[in-house]
Amino acid sequence: MKVKKITELNRLTVEEFKEEKKVPLVVILDNVRSLNNIGSVFRTSDAFLVESIFLCGITATPPHAEIHKTALGAEYSMEWHYFENTVDAVMALKEKGYVICAVEQAQNSVMLDKLTLDKKNKYALILGNEVKGVRQDVVDLCDCCVEIPQYGTKHSLNVSVAAGIVIWDFSGQLR
Repeated sequence: MKVKKITELNRLTVEEFKEEKKVPLVVILDNVRSLNNIGSVFRTSDAFLVESIFLCGITATPPHAEIHKTALGAEYSMEWHYFENTVDAVMALKEKGYVICAVEQAQNSVMLDKLTLDKKNKYALILGNEVKGVRQDVVDLCDCCVEIPQYGTKHSLNVSVAAGIVIWDFSGQLR
């Protein structure tokens, strides 16, 4: 096996990316404070052709050098919107028929490896603050909570790592 050169990866240009058919998935960041995590979610969302990102509350918005450090330009390709209140973002998507799923450890959450998505639906994933998670008033508006099975001594993942796992799974099921 030979490692491919960057010129052999056949990457889309920003213009081509914007014209490409997206996965019917919106990622909502509920008060995510780390600029590196925000940038990482932009990059992952670009990689899996996510429709858009909703940045809510204290979540910073591009342009920002610290977001760019991990987004590596995905802040230019990805469509994004800012909402002061996450509840407003969720309600806007509900009105458009999205199924709203919090990525959260909650009563009656569905383990990601047991989740089956309906390709006829559009979905929104909500990821929460690095310490407090998705706020309860936001969880109350959700159609479901999705939980990533974990088997070690720790009971949480970095928000950008969790985003990567769940976006990859949703993208695979909806593609």
